[in-house]
Amino acid sequence: MNTGLEGKIVLITGAAQGIGRATAIAFARQGARLCLIDIDAGALEETQSELRSLGTNVTIARADLSTADGVAAGVDTALKTYNGQVDILVTNVGSGKVRTFDDLSDEDWAFTMSLNFLSYVRTCRHLLPVLRAREKGVIINNASDLARQPEPVPIDYSASKAAVLALTKGLARAEAPKIRVNAVAPGPVWTPFWTKEGGFADTMGKFHGMAPKEAVERELSLRNLPLNRLGEPEEVANVIVFLASDLASFVTSAVWGVDGGSIRSLI
Repeated sequence: MNTGLEGKIVLITGAAQGIGRATAIAFARQGARLCLIDIDAGALEETQSELRSLGTNVTIARADLSTADGVAAGVDTALKTYNGQVDILVTNVGSGKVRTFDDLSDEDWAFTMSLNFLSYVRTCRHLLPVLRAREKGVIINNASDLARQPEPVPIDYSASKAAVLALTKGLARAEAPKIRVNAVAPGPVWTPFWTKEGGFADTMGKFHGMAPKEAVERELSLRNLPLNRLGEPEEVANVIVFLASDLASFVTSAVWGVDGGSIRSLI
């Protein structure tokens, strides 16, 4: 099947590792040109090197996307080679820790919303004028199953991702029919988001008073995932690429769960 992605300019935020990196590789295999942004310069350069070994045109920019200036500078630097032009935007940056509601300060809430939600708002706002001028503009936002089925922890993460879904739905209606806007809502996916020091598994272990691996297994049992495992970043990337492609030309304002069956509701 022809995805129509060959030669398209794709910008991905949070692209150095995990779902972002897997998504970049998946687009590269479809012949897309890539512009990648991340705060981790070392991992970003490694991803760039890997993509270039596949024969992919790829530019990178290190940026702190939790700030307005960081978003603007990162996007402009990443797209400089293409004179600011882009066809597909994948917003993917985010972080989370396991903390109770009582543990969260105003500063914690502000940081979570700035990175996990406002970075999406700012990136979309920066690029909408460009996308409106393209033949087929596409925005894919990476949310979470916790946006639709929140758990007691991490409540700030769930709220930020629910806001991403509201943004997705609103933009899809505002920008139709010129731009298609969709979201993916992954469940637990085994990426550095979970595995890094101070990440989801580490903080979950401290929260439950057990080793990180045991805490993750406990989390899976509580969620009753029908597939009974964590997902792989490539499994989310495949759905993102589909939604960005011509194969999904009649899909907009949709939230695609890639969650191992964690969402039990009908809608």
